[in-house]
Amino acid sequence: MTETTDRTLPPEALDTWVDAVCERLDLPREEVSIALVLDLARDVAHDVARPAAPVSAFLAGLAAGRRGGSADEAEAAVRLVAALAAQWRDGAAR
Repeated sequence: MTETTDRTLPPEALDTWVDAVCERLDLPREEVSIALVLDLARDVAHDVARPAAPVSAFLAGLAAGRRGGSADEAEAAVRLVAALAAQWRDGAAR
């Protein structure tokens, strides 16, 4: 008999996980908007494809970091990717 492990993170534990990741990566927690990232992942998953969601979130973060890394830069990068996903859904970006 194989033992299975539930690897899902309950929603109430998300803040704790993000706190731990921010600490490990030496990122200011107050600059991390979980809602912004989750909204981006949702938009890309629905408008483009599910596998594109984590890659898009990574790319938005990478772009924000290269542009200075501020919370404003992160929000701007997320908004650009979300807009592209909406265009992709409508067929305009292909």
